[in-house]
Amino acid sequence: MRILVLGGTVFVGHAVAAEALKRGHDVVCAARGASGRVPEGAELVVVDREEGLGALAGSQFDAVVDVARNYQWVRSALETLGDAGHWTFVSSINVYSDNETAGQSTDGPLLEPITDSADTSTPESYGGIKVACENAVRDAMGERAFVVRPGLITGPGDPSDRFGYWPLRMSRGGQVLVPDTPDAPSQHIDVRDLAAWIVTAAERGLAGTFDGIGPVTTLGALLAEIAELVAPAGTSLAAVAPEALAEAGAQRWSGPKSLPLWIPDGWDGFASHDAAPALAAGLQIRPLAETVSAALATERERGSDRERKAGLTAAEEAELLGALPHRTW
Repeated sequence: MRILVLGGTVFVGHAVAAEALKRGHDVVCAARGASGRVPEGAELVVVDREEGLGALAGSQFDAVVDVARNYQWVRSALETLGDAGHWTFVSSINVYSDNETAGQSTDGPLLEPITDSADTSTPESYGGIKVACENAVRDAMGERAFVVRPGLITGPGDPSDRFGYWPLRMSRGGQVLVPDTPDAPSQHIDVRDLAAWIVTAAERGLAGTFDGIGPVTTLGALLAEIAELVAPAGTSLAAVAPEALAEAGAQRWSGPKSLPLWIPDGWDGFASHDAAPALAAGLQIRPLAETVSAALATERERGSDRERKAGLTAAEEAELLGALPHRTW
């Protein structure tokens, strides 16, 4: 197959291109080429999506994969390349308006589509733009459209610093500060599993809308398994009550002074979507050990003491542990 990846230089797009090449497909990546390199063996067509995809006009592709978070970019791509045999749009779990109800599937209520803004600075604006993009893809491609809504994407090359914080921190051992919410749901998908499913969908002509996510676990079980995989002997998990963490200025999920994967109150539904339809449609989930190993390698390659987008510094963690009561898991 001749597959076009709109992107292909970082994370999801790069993983899709790499997987398609591994399976022997002819892969073209359309990107500025400023954020990274395409996988070896892929052809790079330099484009700036603000200016359109004129460089690809007249090209024929068996499948297109788009990860854009800009409605106008998606519309332009469909106008230029809409005769492709199959079209994957990588959306987001953020399209849902109900983040509280557990066990939702793709029939859950959605945010209102946003077509007149490219601002993705909040979950709501990001989600609304993705809703609009989904609608455009389904309207244009019909039964050739495969829309996948991943939640937290993990594994090698993750730019968010969220999941990777925990393998890196556990690998250092000692007393590890964790939020005392062991029963909170947690859900993720390794970028390589997502990419493999996307390529399989293109090969099989799979259509429809799916939540591209792994099975639900709990935060306590996830952190305990990560510790078991990478933590040295004598490591302990020091759990601090959410109220005490909040009063001390610790943040949830991401950002400065945060404990990644600690979901906000009322967001249990965000981290507990029904993975069964995707699994039945061919999504395969690798063992957690492989995701943890790859995430840890990425963390060490980038530098364990770098400024992070998510997580606590060693000094912040020590200060919180010294000031707040905690119990050992």
